[in-house]
Amino acid sequence: MSSPALPDLVDALLALPGPLPIVSAGDPVLRQPTEAFGDRLDRRRLDRLIEAMRETMRAAPGVGLAAPQVGLPLRLAVIEDAAEVSEEIRQVRGRVPQPFRVLVDPSYEPVGTGRAAFFEGCLSVPGWGAVVARHPTVRLRALDERGRVVDELFTGWPARIVQHETDHLDGVLYLDRAEPRSLSSREAMSSRWAQPTPLAAAEALGFELDEDADA
Repeated sequence: MSSPALPDLVDALLALPGPLPIVSAGDPVLRQPTEAFGDRLDRRRLDRLIEAMRETMRAAPGVGLAAPQVGLPLRLAVIEDAAEVSEEIRQVRGRVPQPFRVLVDPSYEPVGTGRAAFFEGCLSVPGWGAVVARHPTVRLRALDERGRVVDELFTGWPARIVQHETDHLDGVLYLDRAEPRSLSSREAMSSRWAQPTPLAAAEALGFELDEDADA
């Protein structure tokens, strides 16, 4: 039996009340490369899907959501971050507000060789976090929801969000890139590892931070 066509999958999702259900790790859709968007959805369906993904991301709450996380094998993601954090965290992590953005068929490439390591989580791996070393600056190429070209540099935490969400579209979870010994429950991260950097966690849990000097 063939799989339902993408428009039918989208229509079924949009028929659900409230925020969309978020797919958890273990579902094959999170491990399969997505299909290029092209013109696979008409404008009306796309607009409704984007609005539903925004509602779902905000309700979770999260700072990004990729289409596979709601069960769609489509190269589409949304990001947004109010960055309501302390000034110390803002400075150390480069976490600055990121307006709502739609990324269609995104890809990224690192700028420079630096890497910065911080705790990271995922809506599809609820209740857990781990330290991931990522590029502090990336060049993002994508289209927006109206087909306009996006070619921008992202730095700090916005660069991390871009990498995390684009990885989802390649079937990659953040745990694939994480330091295994850093894996911590949400409670442990809140009570023990809420410092701006994961240095204390590295010392206590016995792992090295994978960072380069120019990060």
